[in-house]
Amino acid sequence: MYIAKVIGTVVSTIKISHLEGHKLLLVDQLDLEGQETGYYDIAVDVVQAGPGDTVLVLDEGNGARQVLGLDPGAVRAVIVGLVDEVVLS
Repeated sequence: MYIAKVIGTVVSTIKISHLEGHKLLLVDQLDLEGQETGYYDIAVDVVQAGPGDTVLVLDEGNGARQVLGLDPGAVRAVIVGLVDEVVLS
């Protein structure tokens, strides 16, 4: 898992059937200081995130497919949470 900033939306009018009805978002992984790293990913959104939101991304294919109830499936990354704050101690 990693924390990322949603930086855009991916529009795909033709996609595999198990992605129908799911929004695809472009995310940029954040470092420990909350800065964007330039490591981009496309993730399936299941929490109604949007551009500018800080999110928790599950980027392990099997776990991502389990979140969506898919087996097998062509999904590697899923947005599973909206992040309110990160506290480092």
